[in-house]
Amino acid sequence: MQSYLTLLDHILTKGTTKGDRTGTGTKSVFGYQMRFDLRQGFPLLTTKKVHWKSIVHELIWFIRGDTNLRYLVKNGVRIWNEWPFQYYLQQNGLAESFPKHSPEWKSEMKAFVQQIIDDADFAAKWGELGPVYGRQWRNFSGVDQLAGVIESIKTNPDSRRHIVTAWNPVDIPEMAKAGLPPCHTMFQFYVADGHLSCQLYQRSADTFLGVPFNIASYALLVHLVARECELKVGDFVHTLGDAHLYSNHLEQTKEQLSRTPGKLPTLRIRDDAPGIFDIGFDDIELIGYNPQPGIKAPIAV
Repeated sequence: MQSYLTLLDHILTKGTTKGDRTGTGTKSVFGYQMRFDLRQGFPLLTTKKVHWKSIVHELIWFIRGDTNLRYLVKNGVRIWNEWPFQYYLQQNGLAESFPKHSPEWKSEMKAFVQQIIDDADFAAKWGELGPVYGRQWRNFSGVDQLAGVIESIKTNPDSRRHIVTAWNPVDIPEMAKAGLPPCHTMFQFYVADGHLSCQLYQRSADTFLGVPFNIASYALLVHLVARECELKVGDFVHTLGDAHLYSNHLEQTKEQLSRTPGKLPTLRIRDDAPGIFDIGFDDIELIGYNPQPGIKAPIAV
């Protein structure tokens, strides 16, 4: 994961100070690429603990075409909570009563999440994130892109059209209401010598909090699609558009850069696990993950 740490250092030393949608402020660079050889280990950050459970459940959520928060929070995944909660406050005239990240805001969000878990009708109304990743992957204007690409890899591996896009301009306004327009917008698979590689284009990259998740999520996707297509894993190539560090993540970034990376873990998928569209969390095992302690940082909403 040295390439990720090099990116952090590059943004700190070369980044331009910019404003942003959240009002937090960033240091930012434009156009950056990392490559991870998945044969050398699973690229999960070791210089701080990354929540593996969230990575796996979120990817399963995408693959199944789900767009409601309920599946995630029922499985202890909190990474999407802030956006639908803030939308809920705004729509109910409560945003000024609960300033972002205040103790009252955090307490109210906890109650909001519990109601999503307990009340299916409430979840249907306020837990729905709109036509975000899962919808676009599995139903882009009626097209099941992910299933189509898997079939194409199997039947025409040399094709240059193994592409899935989440950027659907018609749906962007709806996505932005309770979630976010896609940050990881398009990915392409490539087959060579029996190995499957994938390149992701990510338009916007929260480098401290989000990018370690994105790297691991797409590396896992490569493993799952390769298994489905009876191929071995190759490279994951991560191409970033606006790669940024939020201004309230800079000290945390320096702390992370002071740490020495450890040995990468390995990934194991149970031999009797079902196919990609039915696979579950317990079918996937991470072996030998021994990270350094987590480093807390606020999410910019």
